[in-house]
Amino acid sequence: MNLKRNQEEEHLTRRSRLHQILIALIKQQNDLELMDDGVQVFENPFNHSEKFDPSKTVERNQRIIKKYQSLVRSAIALDALLESEDFNITDGRIS
Repeated sequence: MNLKRNQEEEHLTRRSRLHQILIALIKQQNDLELMDDGVQVFENPFNHSEKFDPSKTVERNQRIIKKYQSLVRSAIALDALLESEDFNITDGRIS
C-alpha cells in the first residue's frame, strides 16, 4: 500500500515538474502562435474579395502543433536530465 502511494506521489511530483519546465519553455518563446478554429472557412468577414483557403489554416495548425510537440519533447528531455542529476526545481529555479 505504501509502495503504491509513493509511486503515485512520485508521478504527481514528476508531472508537476514537467509542467513547470514546459511553462518555462513557453515563456521563452517570442512568436508562439495559437491554433485557428477554422470559423472563417465559410466566409472571410475582413475582405470578401479575397478567397479563404482552408488548407492554409490546416497547414498552419499542423505547424503550430509540431511546435508545441517540440516544446513538450524538450520538457521531457530536460526533466529526464534533471532527474538523472537529482536536481530540485522550485519556482522555476534549479537548485
